Amino acid sequence: MTEQSILERDGGAVPYAEEGEGPVSLVLISGRALNADGLGVVAHYLAEEAGFHVIRIGPRAEAGGTDRAETLRERVEDAMAVIDHLGLDHTWIGGHGFGGTAARVFAAEHTDRVNGLLLLGVEEDDIALAPAIPVLIVQATADEVTPPARAEALQATAPERASIKSIDGADHLFPATHPIETAVIIEEYLDWD
Repeated sequence: MTEQSILERDGGAVPYAEEGEGPVSLVLISGRALNADGLGVVAHYLAEEAGFHVIRIGPRAEAGGTDRAETLRERVEDAMAVIDHLGLDHTWIGGHGFGGTAARVFAAEHTDRVNGLLLLGVEEDDIALAPAIPVLIVQATADEVTPPARAEALQATAPERASIKSIDGADHLFPATHPIETAVIIEEYLDWD
């Protein structure tokens, strides 16, 4: 298991995990604590097998270690703080569920720092896609939390640069239940970058 690091910020502790040293960087904003986010195997595969540099950023904890709910704004600011702390000038950014929503906001606000956007399931939200960057949507066909129709609606707003790849029969927890299939889709798409 990849060791977590902590970035102290505004009285809270932002956990992140970094692995791999490849030329393609991917920041994944997790919707859950890093040890329970389901993205660990995906990140490890992308770092070890595909040679990517992968950073997962979890929700912050208060001083003293207590998890707390964060606003979307805080998640975006925490992601920027970790990216700056690690010295990344530009990266792919993405996430699963709420983490993907935070990544959409991040990409829209910091297009100069983003190579592309990766969404693992699409929450119903009124956040426009950032202009000019490629978007990969990985969608489970049996996802009732973030159903395929949401991915299709978002893709229709930018069909020339947004792609959908499906994982047949999987539900909302597909990054945990189908990690290698998810990672291979990401590897094959980002490898052109």
